[in-house]
Amino acid sequence: MTTRYLRPRSLTEALQLKAESAMPLTVLAGGTDVYPVRTQRAAWFEPQNRDLLDLSLIPELAGIDHGPDGIRIGAMATWSAIAEADFPPAFDALKQASRQVGGVQIQNRATIGGNLCNASPAADGVPPLLALEAEVELAGPHGSRRLPLASFVLGNRKTALAPDELLVAIHVPAQPAQARSTFKKLGARAYLVISIASVAINLALDEQGRIASLRIAVGACAAAPQRLSAIEARLLGQLPSPALAESVSASDLAPLSPIDDVRASAAYRRDAALVLVRRALAGLLSSPLEVAA
Repeated sequence: MTTRYLRPRSLTEALQLKAESAMPLTVLAGGTDVYPVRTQRAAWFEPQNRDLLDLSLIPELAGIDHGPDGIRIGAMATWSAIAEADFPPAFDALKQASRQVGGVQIQNRATIGGNLCNASPAADGVPPLLALEAEVELAGPHGSRRLPLASFVLGNRKTALAPDELLVAIHVPAQPAQARSTFKKLGARAYLVISIASVAINLALDEQGRIASLRIAVGACAAAPQRLSAIEARLLGQLPSPALAESVSASDLAPLSPIDDVRASAAYRRDAALVLVRRALAGLLSSPLEVAA
């Protein structure tokens, strides 16, 4: 069977092509995951008979827009575009993560939407977006809907995306002007590596200089990246001090469920996550922080 290459010019046309297809389509955004998978399957003589749906010409999926309620990032925004975007400091973790997604060539092609839909437990883009309390916008034949990112990424290669839907955009609510964030990742080397563990933290202080908002997300240590709500709740209202970082203990990471694989053991991942959380938190707490006006 001949594989068709489909390149719609609107979201409506793309959804129509998806609905009319007799079999699932392979959705093509940046292609940095699609091509390696197809090559691997071809090497093992596995059939490649899915049609390709190229989203690159759809204007509704493009751009980064600032509004009074927050920032909208189109699903087709590349990691290079995110790294170079004019974001407030609360987005520093996302910008730092954008430069950890492969090499520059990959960053120029790979999209934030593809990173989320691929739903790797080690996806570098998910922890920073969880720490920003991002939502995803999904479109289908019956309209659009929005979900918290935590409700979209369900597990290893699993999302809440319905078969007839496409991811359109990521919405980040307005962040406090004084909010700061950071991202830390551990791999077998500094770059071009899949995470053994990763951490994103978003922090803001109130008028009294106490912690008013704290969101900590960990990647590569469970079937899906997740927030550490117990630590967040315990440190709210505290005065910032590097000593607070040392108060984070292994028990705080109990919700995580790391696995043994070729990159690291579950025990090593748990220890690494604890060290990364402490380092990231200490770095934010020891740096000059603005208080709410």
